[in-house]
Amino acid sequence: MDLLTPLSFLFFTALVAILTWRLTRGRLADDETSYFLAGRSLTGVFIAGSLLLTNLSTEQLVGLNGGAFADGLVVMAWEVVAGVSLVALALFFLPRYLKSGIATIPEFLEGRYGAGTRSLTTFLFIVAYMLILLPFVLFLGAKGLDGMLGLQEMLGLGEVATIYAVVIFIGVVGSAYAIFGGLRAVAVSDTFNGVGLLIGGMLITVFALNAATGDGTIGEVFAELERAKPNALNSLGQSGTSLHWPTLFTGVLLLNFFYWTTNQQIIQRTFGAKNLAEGQKGVLLAAFFKILAPLALVLPGLLAFRIFDADPTVDVHALEQGEVYGMLVNRVLPAPLTGFFAAVVMGSILSTFNSVLNSSATLFSLGVYRTLLKPDATHHEVVRSGRICSTVVMIGAVSLGPLVFLKVDGLFNYFQALNGIYFIPLSAIVMFGFFNRTANGTTAILCIVLGLIAMILGTFVFGDAIAEAWGPAGGFHYMGVVFVVLIVLQWVLGRSMRREIPYEQQDAKVVDLTPWRLARPVGFGLVVFVLAIYAYFAS
Repeated sequence: MDLLTPLSFLFFTALVAILTWRLTRGRLADDETSYFLAGRSLTGVFIAGSLLLTNLSTEQLVGLNGGAFADGLVVMAWEVVAGVSLVALALFFLPRYLKSGIATIPEFLEGRYGAGTRSLTTFLFIVAYMLILLPFVLFLGAKGLDGMLGLQEMLGLGEVATIYAVVIFIGVVGSAYAIFGGLRAVAVSDTFNGVGLLIGGMLITVFALNAATGDGTIGEVFAELERAKPNALNSLGQSGTSLHWPTLFTGVLLLNFFYWTTNQQIIQRTFGAKNLAEGQKGVLLAAFFKILAPLALVLPGLLAFRIFDADPTVDVHALEQGEVYGMLVNRVLPAPLTGFFAAVVMGSILSTFNSVLNSSATLFSLGVYRTLLKPDATHHEVVRSGRICSTVVMIGAVSLGPLVFLKVDGLFNYFQALNGIYFIPLSAIVMFGFFNRTANGTTAILCIVLGLIAMILGTFVFGDAIAEAWGPAGGFHYMGVVFVVLIVLQWVLGRSMRREIPYEQQDAKVVDLTPWRLARPVGFGLVVFVLAIYAYFAS
């Protein structure tokens, strides 16, 4: 590897940090609203950029492309259906969240169900971020960078030691944004990294297309892919794949809706919107790019199968999903651009990492420290507690990163299965709480606890039996069953366990709630766009 690659990697990584510092210098006030919600000053462009980059990290670049390599186009569901979920966020959820003037989802749940529900959900979010989300992002980031840059050879270390070295580097750099900069620094750096990821991701698609076509045409490439891997281009999948069209209405839909409408890590940047109209513009812009995201997050994985299947030195059936994307980048990207793209990937990892740390700090400081531990804390003390929480979560995630997913195949679906453990019970009480005004907090706590037990048993104890009975996608159907059961259970419990006074949402009057006049037609157009994509590829 020539010297240009590591130098360009360091240059672009440092450039984002310097630009972020320049744009946020003097605006990082040491108070709660500035640190946790960017002073409620974010415009649509920054909200869209931060939403996309918080989401678009190595779990998509590496995980989804690896999934497409194994299962075909059907894995686009994780991206395309997200567009519909974001439309729901813009039109239904966001107006209600901003009306409440909340900083966290548990704060919203406290208003609806009481302090006990807030404490429990705060704990769940922080633990899940530290044990599931961050280790997955760090592990796949290290695997991807190793494949692109040949880090094991460069550093002279084994696989585990190399992964640990990269994970520690990411932890130190990423935590600097979140711990010292707050949400404004996170959102600005996300937007810069988003531009780089858009350019870099599409470059990989273009170079992969060029490598796959050779002297032929794109049509011939896809025809060959279909012959080598039947149904690879079918948007609905088949019964033998890990995703199949019925899952679009069970686990995939539920996980997407929770992730994009209720997950603190994602929607915190929408709470920082300067008004509802800007929030809706940002969310719907993000929805448009999510619908197009398979061009960079799924198509390269499909092309990788065609490229490696035509190479007699590669056994496509022996490749691990986590290896595919790094190998593809190393194969098709010209050497001078490798450092730039590695910096883009690093930026996407840092984006998710620092966003999760900021969300963890927000949850702990506002939901535990100021509420339970020290109600009379000063603004400075609240922010300091958030920085301490971010540091603890960072250390825990960095310690676990290389260990949790090292020997797992089918990485992306396994990650979603782990997410479902807490996504499903939390989404059940949130959705029920929106449409029922009388069930009390005890019903919510019981449903969370029973839902966690059911999901843990279904994931770790009876997972094989569910897959045998319902097929490889059975786990996602199981999520749908648990969700419906929890909704019914809370309704039954709520018949006798009732609030003394029915819930009425109050207007906190923190931002202008005038909606964007084009929000509804744009949202409707995006839903039609999603349906058209599925119809076109449903062959």
